[in-house]
Amino acid sequence: MNSMLRKPILPLALLLLASLTRAQRTGSPAGSSAGAEPIHITADLSDAPRKIYHAEIDLPVRSGPLTLTTPKWIPGNHRPTGPVADITGVIFTANGQTLPWRRDEVDMYAFHLTIPAGVTTLHAHLDCIATARISQKLAVLEWEKLLLYPAGLPVRDIPIQPAVIVPHRWGIGTALSGPLPAAANGPAGVAHGDLRTYSPTTVEQLEDSPIITGQYFHEFALAPDIFPAHFLDVVADRPEDSNLRPEFLAEVSNLVREASAMYSSHHYNVYHFLLTLSDVAGGEGLEHGQSSDNGVGERDYSSADRQLPQADLLAHEFTHSWNGKYRRPAGLYQPDFTLPEHTELLWVYEGMTQYLGNVLAARSGLKSQQQYRDLLALSAAALDAKPGRDWRNTEDTAIAASVLRASDPAWSNLRRGQDYYQEGELLWLDVDTTIRKLTGNQKNLRDFLTIFLAKGGNTGPLIVTYDFKELVADLNQVVASDWEKFLNDRITALTPHVNTEGIEQGGYRLVYTDEPTASERTYNTDLQRGPDVWYSLGLRLDIRDGIQDVRWGSPADKAGLAPGQKLIAINGVVAGAEALHAAIVDAKSSPQPIHLIVQSDTFITTVDVDYHGGELYPHLQRIEGTPAWLDDITAPLTQPPAP
Repeated sequence: MNSMLRKPILPLALLLLASLTRAQRTGSPAGSSAGAEPIHITADLSDAPRKIYHAEIDLPVRSGPLTLTTPKWIPGNHRPTGPVADITGVIFTANGQTLPWRRDEVDMYAFHLTIPAGVTTLHAHLDCIATARISQKLAVLEWEKLLLYPAGLPVRDIPIQPAVIVPHRWGIGTALSGPLPAAANGPAGVAHGDLRTYSPTTVEQLEDSPIITGQYFHEFALAPDIFPAHFLDVVADRPEDSNLRPEFLAEVSNLVREASAMYSSHHYNVYHFLLTLSDVAGGEGLEHGQSSDNGVGERDYSSADRQLPQADLLAHEFTHSWNGKYRRPAGLYQPDFTLPEHTELLWVYEGMTQYLGNVLAARSGLKSQQQYRDLLALSAAALDAKPGRDWRNTEDTAIAASVLRASDPAWSNLRRGQDYYQEGELLWLDVDTTIRKLTGNQKNLRDFLTIFLAKGGNTGPLIVTYDFKELVADLNQVVASDWEKFLNDRITALTPHVNTEGIEQGGYRLVYTDEPTASERTYNTDLQRGPDVWYSLGLRLDIRDGIQDVRWGSPADKAGLAPGQKLIAINGVVAGAEALHAAIVDAKSSPQPIHLIVQSDTFITTVDVDYHGGELYPHLQRIEGTPAWLDDITAPLTQPPAP
């Protein structure tokens, strides 16, 4: 990163980071711009049930031309998702007069205006149409929805004083410091809600500090034996849902202990898991340095079975506090939210986090070791059944991240998607087991993490960048090997089959049998997925028998089936999961093809699928006589304290 973009770091941070080279210091602690006049922003969420937010912003200014901007590239989203299209009602005033403004003709996020002589404070009002992450009983604020600040300045250098208004008696969860005493807040309430004012911070840190609020709010203290403090803040649509199961709370406390043991450091002053439970507000998983924004269905953590599809969510986003927020690829850290991110190292940022998050979920009890292996088999098999591997390597799925986050599943196996998550998971499992193999099981990935994620020891929120060269150097500190070739062979080469070396070195192999695992049954049922015939016929179906995707080169593809079609009948029987499974089983001992009646748009056609291989479901099978390192990897590092 260009040295002119660095900011002097506070003496405490300098002491903590004495071991780092000057080129690695790219961040600064929250509030490090103390002394400069801050922006004052009050986010008004009192209209959240009506799907709209408001903001009142006072900016210190001086006379002359001024360009203000809203965020465009949101950290963690890996693409330009700034909500500029939803920002409305923008009005600027100074000394009681409305000031004209003009949007930039190229950069739609920028506002140009001229500040009159003698004006030192500019007031801005804006609204944001917020249709996601809101219900009648709760709301989530990611601050980019309301932020407005001077363009062209590093966001870590812009001080800001935040406040928030929420509906009367709604609770608030956030990692922001405060709220300040009542005297600083003024009256306890305002005409249309309750006001909270928080300690000054920077625009960079405010964007990284979301707020959840709701009528049914609970805050749970986690793992009191671990410092800094950790909390689980919950809002829900129903009062009973926010009172979470004791078993789940114990597992999240175990997660805090396991992460502390695994990463040997903390890079936050406090940590808040922010959790929304709603079938209306939508799902989410977004990392932040001192918190994470997690959204699941209303009852998704109500039982051990129901939580399986979301078992790694909290662990994944928590891990990002170390890998992604504290340590970040240099190309993914820009001084201003308007500058494009370079995403080629997402197989580290997201891929390593995918691996570590699933491992921590198993270690903490959020999923069992068997469930971990079952879901790993599903992940590996899904990657192996992607013909897109013949033309797109894993690195390109990272480089093209901003155009691959599409929701349309049609022919997605040929296009490939955000495979850097799961490909990265298998890569880092391979790294872990390779370190074990090279050192006679005396070292493992934890030794690398102690070097890579704990540089500088314990810090507050801070960003320290890295590049590919540092990854290789840190791995060589653990054990000498040609790690550059190892990583390049798995990331930049075209590989027709998925990397299962880590699984096999861990003592298991990927196989296919005629019965799904119990984990797959639970997983597909809870996600309301259709029958799994992807590895047999080559179809991905929804629960209404609609074809979402067809595996290129599969029997279904050769028969001419296509995404968007709907199965009407199977071998003369009305289509459904039972009829489809029966047809696949019968075809195994019959030379006759499977006969389908299919609706394509407004047309009805018949299709014969010549398949006789029976049902196929992925499993991990133990390789007898080899070390069961996969079991060791998912075994807890810590023991919960006695009750």
